[in-house]
Amino acid sequence: MSDFVINFLAGGVSGAVSKTCTAPIERVKLLIQTQDANPKIISGEVARYTGIVDCFSRVAKEQGIGAFWRGNLTNIIRYFPTQAFNLSFKDGIKGMFPKADKNTEFAKFFAINMASGGLAGAGTLFIVYPLDYARTRLASDVGTGKAQFSGLADCLKKTVASGGVGRLYNGFGVSLLGIIPYRGVQFGLVDTLFGLNPFQKDQNNFLRVASKWGCAQFAAIGSGYASYPFDTVRRRLQMQSEKPESEWVYKGTADCFAKIMKDEGTSALFKGAGANALRTVGAAMVLVLYSEITGVMGTGD
Repeated sequence: MSDFVINFLAGGVSGAVSKTCTAPIERVKLLIQTQDANPKIISGEVARYTGIVDCFSRVAKEQGIGAFWRGNLTNIIRYFPTQAFNLSFKDGIKGMFPKADKNTEFAKFFAINMASGGLAGAGTLFIVYPLDYARTRLASDVGTGKAQFSGLADCLKKTVASGGVGRLYNGFGVSLLGIIPYRGVQFGLVDTLFGLNPFQKDQNNFLRVASKWGCAQFAAIGSGYASYPFDTVRRRLQMQSEKPESEWVYKGTADCFAKIMKDEGTSALFKGAGANALRTVGAAMVLVLYSEITGVMGTGD
């Protein structure tokens, strides 16, 4: 079995496991992040969420515990190729760069890790963006009424019917701007920290995994905050994709940034960032699982 296939499967399995574990946090983050673009909340039909605890309690009360995993299957379908392509592409792209010694050429070593991570993220984004859009819409339903979409196929079908395939890529431009710092910082930091980790290949399983987890968690939180404003804008743009353009609140990326900062303040670009920080436990889990699996299969560093 080729290294690419092993890396692809390792990345996909790692992503699916972590996303299922952190699905409740992910859904709360999305609800808080997109509530100011949700028609039911804008109209006053559904009250705003005042914070993470309020969102958790209301979702459980209004929609049931199972609702925390609403859109999770779509997220796994999306995340399996996303994480798998990201990680396998990253390793493939990094292999195209000249080798750099982390001890004598640290700047070059870090730059290669950043570049390979950013390019891998950008390449993957185009492939899976419609699935990312569907995940956002399925997870952003609020209140006790009937869900707007019955599932992945229904969401994609209704969106395309409203304005063509291009509607599935609403917010793609800002996503591309955001994915480069996100994946670049995440993979750049984690590969660099893994390279500097003295316990990276320690025979003590607990010490090895714990040290990797610490490196991955630091990288995940750093990358999350670096790209979060871009993520907020793309979610807002995705929320209006199936509507006629005359009803759009935001006319594009720049308009969305401007209106959010003018009407809600710059801090609004970080709504849901607290829940997102909790969610990075899953991102760290992916990176550690991937490192461990590829190490066992003999394709890791």
